[in-house]
Amino acid sequence: MILTRQRDVRVARQPLESFLRRVKSELGCGAAGVTVCLVSDAEIARMNVKFRKKKGPTDVLSFPAITRRRSASSRLRVKGDEFLGDIAISPATARRYAKKNGRTLASELRVLILHGVLHLLGYDHETDQGEMDRVEAKLRKRFGLA
Repeated sequence: MILTRQRDVRVARQPLESFLRRVKSELGCGAAGVTVCLVSDAEIARMNVKFRKKKGPTDVLSFPAITRRRSASSRLRVKGDEFLGDIAISPATARRYAKKNGRTLASELRVLILHGVLHLLGYDHETDQGEMDRVEAKLRKRFGLA
């Protein structure tokens, strides 16, 4: 489910909802619940300070419902109706990053949804010696995202 709680950047939700379903299917968690909330820069900055102790807006934050410990050899096990968690995305920050990275806003939002779902599944690019980066790169290629 995609919710919009910002008015700064116009975003078409239906294509993002379709993409989210595709990501979940590809990762073997098709029926599992995920909420993506599009928020303002001010709101994501407040969340960034509160939950990460980092000042200023960021593009995406993930809030897993269950703490999952992953290792390179572990297989993902998701129950069909399990709730994976919430993802907050700032379209305003995403738009700035899209311009900087030579992508469209629609493509950048898809990249952020994919990145957020991987975090909900227990991947952590800050601690996993590149595992998440490798998985994400492979999936970006599969989904046609630069």
